[in-house]
This record gives sequence, C-alpha cells and structure tokens, in this order.
Amino acid sequence: MISAIVPARDEEASIARAVESLEAQPEVCEITVVNDGSTDRTGSILAELSLRIRSLRVIETGELPRGWIGKNYAVTVGARAASGDWLLFVDADTMLQPGAARRALSDAREYSAALVSYSPEQEMKTLGEEILIPFVYTRLAEHFSFERINDPRLPDAAANGQFLMIRRDVYESLGGHAAIRSCVLEDVALARLVKSSGQNIHFASGQGIVRTRMYRSFRAMWQGWTKNLYALVGGTPGTMARELLETFPWLEIALLALGIIEARHGRWLVLIAAALVLAGSHVRYAHALRRNRLPRSVIQYYLAGASLYGAALIASYWKTAHGSIAWKGRKYPAGTP
Repeated sequence: MISAIVPARDEEASIARAVESLEAQPEVCEITVVNDGSTDRTGSILAELSLRIRSLRVIETGELPRGWIGKNYAVTVGARAASGDWLLFVDADTMLQPGAARRALSDAREYSAALVSYSPEQEMKTLGEEILIPFVYTRLAEHFSFERINDPRLPDAAANGQFLMIRRDVYESLGGHAAIRSCVLEDVALARLVKSSGQNIHFASGQGIVRTRMYRSFRAMWQGWTKNLYALVGGTPGTMARELLETFPWLEIALLALGIIEARHGRWLVLIAAALVLAGSHVRYAHALRRNRLPRSVIQYYLAGASLYGAALIASYWKTAHGSIAWKGRKYPAGTP
C-alpha cells in the first residue's frame, strides 16, 4: 500500500532507528533508502540492516546533477524505484510511532486528501535545542496555520518533509520533485503544487505519530535553520523586517538595561516596568508553547530564544541574498528558492 522513501546523507546516528520504525508499520510494503554520497558509517549500517529487513532496498545516488538540491534528487531516485500507490517520504532523523502509517491512510480517507503530512514531535537534548527550536516552531505556526492549509477554499499550502505521504498518481502528474528540483523548501513547494492542482491537503501535529531529533550539535542546528528560515517567513526583506519587529525583544532588552542603570541610583520604577513587560512576554510565549504542544518548561529561555531566533533570521537573509546556502557538505547558489 505504501512505499517509504528515505534520503540519507551522513546519517549514521539515526538511520537505523528510522528504518526500523518503518519496518514496524504493516502498511509499508517496501522501504527504499537512497544513500546520497554518505562519507560516514551510513552505508555500512544500511548493509547490515539489509541482511535482516527483507523489505529494505538501498540505492546509491551517484553524482548530483546540475541544478538539483541534493535531497530532491535523492527522493526522486527513490520514487522512481517505488511501486506503492502511496509514496511516503521520511527523513533519516525521523522515527514513526506504532500505527503512524495506518493513521496517515485513515486521515487521507477521512479528509479526501492527496497529501498527508505531520509536523513531528521534537526531541531536544541540549540547551541550544531547547532555546531555539521551540521558539522557531511557535513562529512557524503563525505563518503556516493547519486550519488554513487544510481548508480547500483557501490557497494556503504547506507540509513537513520529515513525514510527507502523497498519492503516487498525483505526485507523478505534477512532475514530482523534478518539478521543484532547485527548491530548498521542497516540502512547501510540493504542497503548493498539490493544492493548486485542486487536490486536498491534510497537515497536522505529529504528536503521538512521528518524532524527530533534527540536530545533534549547535553548529548543525545553526546551519540548518539559517539555510531556510528566511524563506519560511516569506523570503522578502519586508517580511523579514516585520518578523523581527514582532519577535525580537527590543523593548524588553532596552527596559532591562535602562532599569539596571536607574536602579543603581536608587530609582526602581523602570526596572519594575521592565519586569512587568518581560513577564507579559513570558505569558504570551507560554500560551504559544501550549497551543503547539511544546514543553512549557522552556519558557525560561524566552529571552535567549527570541534573540537567537532574530540572529538566525538575519543570518539566513544574508546567506540567501549575498552568499551561498550550505547543507550536508554541499553549497547552493544564493537565491535558491
């Protein structure tokens, strides 16, 4: 019923967990992992998995063709080899919970959706992850509303490439990932193609369905978010400026600095005002965390999260406008959509 396709480039830390979680899904008839030029132990781990998982097939990509993003080419290679009626694209850092594939098929039927995608639960094990990732996801929820995306009357479209299941006939009729070969935000681009063709999308929270640990170091996290954050919030200087005005804690920082200076001279009013403003910001952040089913314990990192988010957004803009986008050992030209 479902052909799972997993692009893998230097994923030795997570590839086994991803493949094993797919094997545990009865609805997944075949698993194709596309080894995209890995230089770590990914290849040897896959060779070992192939000995005990009969449904697993490993394909090597070879050289990346000109004009392609690496992931888009890898999943295209995997899709060409797949035979299922549904194609399930899963990132190598993602793990399906029991019943995930069955739930996706059920949602596809219930909502008459040609594309089903879930935003995974986030595993966060370092301070840097707890500071930045929840803040990023509360902001993405403001830009990509599940309700608007799932409403067939509205043009809003988005998906999460960590878990994206699409009907094979629809995928092929739209040209698949070849039609968006140069897009860094391939999941959003594919969702827009699907919805603009008149097909329904079902995009939802992945709580209890799928989970992921996206980054295992601060360097990888910084590289990952600065690769696409500017595009995610709109991809124009105007949308970036609005996002910074809405999210960067300009007022809180200014009031705190002024309050500390005033307090040294025995004047506490500004510091009290700063504390009240900061408390209000924390309350708003707590509500956003609750709405998005993120751990409220990270509320303590609000000020650091908002500041780091602003820095990442500016860096993402700079890379897109003036430099190049680097990911997984490859560089793509500035301005890659």
